[in-house]
Amino acid sequence: MLLSVLLQVAQAAVDYSKSIMVLGTAMIVFGAAWGIGRIGTNAMDSMSRQPEAAGNIRSGMLLACALVEGVSLFAVVVCLIAISK
Repeated sequence: MLLSVLLQVAQAAVDYSKSIMVLGTAMIVFGAAWGIGRIGTNAMDSMSRQPEAAGNIRSGMLLACALVEGVSLFAVVVCLIAISK
């Protein structure tokens, strides 16, 4: 009797932790999209104020977006691996 109750509690905890991981993955994706949007917005604003520096701003923007995308992709892969186990 006690063993079956403990197994049910353990199963409920696993299901709960998987749903938390899915929520965490969604937050990572949302945060990365928001961050890249902010980077792009501020870069376009900077380019409109200083058109002569557009090349430097564009390359900095692309580098920052690539770093944010790489970190978020790594975090999503880690969460998906944790969910599958």
